[in-house]
Amino acid sequence: MIQIEKIIPGGQALATLPDGKKIFLWGALPGEVVKDYTVTKTKSHFVEAIAQTIENSSPHRVQPKDACWLSTSPWQILDYQYELSLKQSLVVEIFREHQINIPLPEIITDNKEYFYRNKMEYSLYWDKEEAIIKLSFHQRGTHRKIPIDHSSLERPEIFQKATDIVNQLNSTHEEARKYQSLLLRCNQNGEVSGGLYENRQPHPIFPNLRDLVAGYGYSYSPNGFFQINLPVYELALHEIAEHIATDEVLDLYAGVGTIGLSVARDTNLTLVEVDKNAFRELANNITTRNATIEPIKEMDSLYPSQTTIRHGNLTAILDKSENVTEYLKPNQTIILDPPRSGCDSKLINKLLETCPATVIYLSCNPATQARDVKQLLTKYRIKTIKTYNFFPHTPHIENLTVLSLK
Repeated sequence: MIQIEKIIPGGQALATLPDGKKIFLWGALPGEVVKDYTVTKTKSHFVEAIAQTIENSSPHRVQPKDACWLSTSPWQILDYQYELSLKQSLVVEIFREHQINIPLPEIITDNKEYFYRNKMEYSLYWDKEEAIIKLSFHQRGTHRKIPIDHSSLERPEIFQKATDIVNQLNSTHEEARKYQSLLLRCNQNGEVSGGLYENRQPHPIFPNLRDLVAGYGYSYSPNGFFQINLPVYELALHEIAEHIATDEVLDLYAGVGTIGLSVARDTNLTLVEVDKNAFRELANNITTRNATIEPIKEMDSLYPSQTTIRHGNLTAILDKSENVTEYLKPNQTIILDPPRSGCDSKLINKLLETCPATVIYLSCNPATQARDVKQLLTKYRIKTIKTYNFFPHTPHIENLTVLSLK
């Protein structure tokens, strides 16, 4: 038997085995005693496992809503208020690991625990006994598929559409092995787009969806990147808008433009995105028939000979954010929303050299955010830190840090 010490960043429970080796477990909470567990990975200095039998259950443990909870949302076993407080504490711990002491940040939520995801990708499972296809997810830590008949994370319109598609496949006696996955997305009006990915076939292009974000309309592909939980994302946008105080704004890692275009559309706004598909959507979101297209360098067929698009006070640039540092200016607000890997060191160095007035940093990975912020603190101070629960009942944390010059 082992006793759980704490939850670590990343979401697993930490304990120590009798031989001193650390073990990271899913399905256990601080203070609980794990009697039995299934090992999923063994390394020289640690073990990963899934708890099976629990003694001394935590008062914060609740019955999970879904049978597939371990695959999709391993924190369904936490009561929601405890989840929120845990995420706050983990942000403090992560920043402390980078020698940054911060107070417990406010955590923002719309208190909608379930049916918040506007995108879901399912696997298909072949039930040999019934000779039919079923929706499924992969069992955590394995390649094994587990069939599902219910899921509480995605919007009901998505699960209903997925069920209809599987029923259609079964009516024509299709086989699951023909398909890689089923991807579906819906907008705030409940309109669903997406479909099946076939093995060894190019991914199809699905019809775009449109959504209002902070009062502005956006077009996006079901296959591409777009925020999963729009109501909580809008709460973050409202906070970001409070910190736009310059006439020049540079939105890096801009995606399809929902941050910059929602909070700084009336400024001299430059948006930079490297992914060509996202850039196509970004271009759609800023341009009209009066847009000015500037051919700068060759690109593929999405935008032949076009990497900069200008429309009035708005400019979109197709490039890596660290490659456009000449656009950084002192009297400017910088918006950062990088991937989980954080900002490129070249960009951080240029920020320290140029010293823009304000840096607004939204991150899906507080660890890399804290790493980057630590470097920026040589010239900046932390003005605001707020944590957002974009993904209830999962360990994922979205964190907003606003920096101003010392």
